[in-house]
Amino acid sequence: MTQPLGVILAGGLATRMGGGDKGLLTLGGKSLLAHVVDRLEPQVSGLVLNANGDRARFAGLGLPVVADSIDGFAGPLAGVLAGLDWAAEQGADCIVTAAADTPFFPCDLVVRLQGAAAGMAHPLVLATTPRSGAELKSGGKSKVNRHPTFGLWPVALRDDLRAALVDGLRKVVAWTDQHNGREALFPAEPFDPFFNVNTPEDLERAKGLLS
Repeated sequence: MTQPLGVILAGGLATRMGGGDKGLLTLGGKSLLAHVVDRLEPQVSGLVLNANGDRARFAGLGLPVVADSIDGFAGPLAGVLAGLDWAAEQGADCIVTAAADTPFFPCDLVVRLQGAAAGMAHPLVLATTPRSGAELKSGGKSKVNRHPTFGLWPVALRDDLRAALVDGLRKVVAWTDQHNGREALFPAEPFDPFFNVNTPEDLERAKGLLS
């Protein structure tokens, strides 16, 4: 399987950080987004940023920027669709998405997602990590945490996704389950690599993890 294109999802509202762009927060002397770019760029054949509003604020990254085509901040799936539409223009078959506020995701993200997609006509895979003992005790049947902003997505299903979003669907796993999406399991030790920065406390934790 050839290298897919990469899409960094930065279209969220960052309400728990007081608004603004979480990806532009500084961690270890560079932005969260710069950390994400450094991890994802070597794994993909090209890279785009999904973000809404003034594109100029991301000029320092040197990446093309695509906005959601679905109005009203429709969530991660709207960003996935924007990435799929961009990839279709490039003649690509698949994209891999990563969140703009997750600086420690695996450096073998793409390889493992593609491995889990072996044999699929339309590769559709979400990243997962094992749930902790405490999480299992708190209830729920699933033994894994799904990370819906980290996935492998087929361009061939973009019109189906567009129709689902227009109909009001917002939950990522509701759509992937409809299409028999698979999961790729990643280790969560010594910490979950999909840890994302949602609050000021999370940013402090990220600084500790980085050091």
